[in-house]
Amino acid sequence: MRKLFSSESVTEGHPDKVADFISDSILDAVLEQDPNSRVACETAVTTDYALLFGEITTNAVINFEEVVRNAIHYIGYNKKEYGYNADDVVVDVRIKPQSPDIAMGVDEKENKEQGAGDQGLMFGYACNETINLMPLPIDLSHRLAKRLSEVRKQNIIPGLRPDGKTQVTVEYDENNHPVSIHTVVLSTQHDEEWNQEDLKKEIHTHVLTPILKGYDTTNTIYQINPTGRFVMGGPHGDAGLTGRKIIVDTYGGYARHGGGAFSGKDASKVDRSAAYMARYIAKNVVGSGVADQCEIQIAYAIGVADPVSVSVNTFGTEKVAVEKIYDAIIKNFDLRPSAIIKTLELKRPIFAKTAAYGHFGREEDTFSWEKLNKIDIFRNLL
Repeated sequence: MRKLFSSESVTEGHPDKVADFISDSILDAVLEQDPNSRVACETAVTTDYALLFGEITTNAVINFEEVVRNAIHYIGYNKKEYGYNADDVVVDVRIKPQSPDIAMGVDEKENKEQGAGDQGLMFGYACNETINLMPLPIDLSHRLAKRLSEVRKQNIIPGLRPDGKTQVTVEYDENNHPVSIHTVVLSTQHDEEWNQEDLKKEIHTHVLTPILKGYDTTNTIYQINPTGRFVMGGPHGDAGLTGRKIIVDTYGGYARHGGGAFSGKDASKVDRSAAYMARYIAKNVVGSGVADQCEIQIAYAIGVADPVSVSVNTFGTEKVAVEKIYDAIIKNFDLRPSAIIKTLELKRPIFAKTAAYGHFGREEDTFSWEKLNKIDIFRNLL
């Protein structure tokens, strides 16, 4: 039986993504001065207001307000009529040090290796639907959202504002292969002056056509700004909070999620680092050709270095026994937090780039967990 599957993305101007970007910008600013910092930085945004709160233990000296304003300005909220202007926002900073009870379990000391920053379970996933080994619905949603931001920033379509959302529904055949694009939903914030029919034509020409080229769109349903108007948006239209777009950040609902958010957290938090490592492993499994799909789960206890469990699911697509894939993972990948941080170089100030358009499936060099440099480990199993 054929089936439909949908995933969504949002632009960097979506209120939750504004919060994510601020949190990760703070993280990067801290790591740039002190790579061993402990950071758990949350952000809440609403009309003319940004609240920065959480726990940071560091030797870095940071002008938090300046980082927040620069982040908001970079996104594009720099006009009074947007209801959220980088120059006028009230920035409220409520940051305190990390709890010593957590630190004693996480910090690396003599005769004690670094433990996990919390208990929890993390998933990583890959499949061969796209060149970057991501599910097609979330991949296209991200690409459309990123293109929407590009045409705004480059003034290809004048009068667009930073907030926007995309959603793609893909039709799959009986063998679970994508065959066509069923529906595309795209909402973009815009200036008052835009006529909706004119705007739809511009979106088709400059956003939809270049991204969807090569896919079957013969019968595709397009819903562009389906409410008919999207002038008020961003933090002025809806409050935003760090960590509320965890499905957008990962696999668009196509794979499971452990529940932990990423943004604003340094790599001692396994919510982030172990999820990156799980994606790294899954991508190299699929990239090697030993399976068409792979989902990795890793679970930890707070303060304990070794994971309490590791599981592998290849959904019946494996070309070798799953037990062999599992054994190769355990033998070749060190899943202790300190080893993950070293392997993926997660003490670098690279995280602001992850805050929008997905943490996975990205091509930038800084995304070390996207490298296919371990495929020979699994190819040797064939």
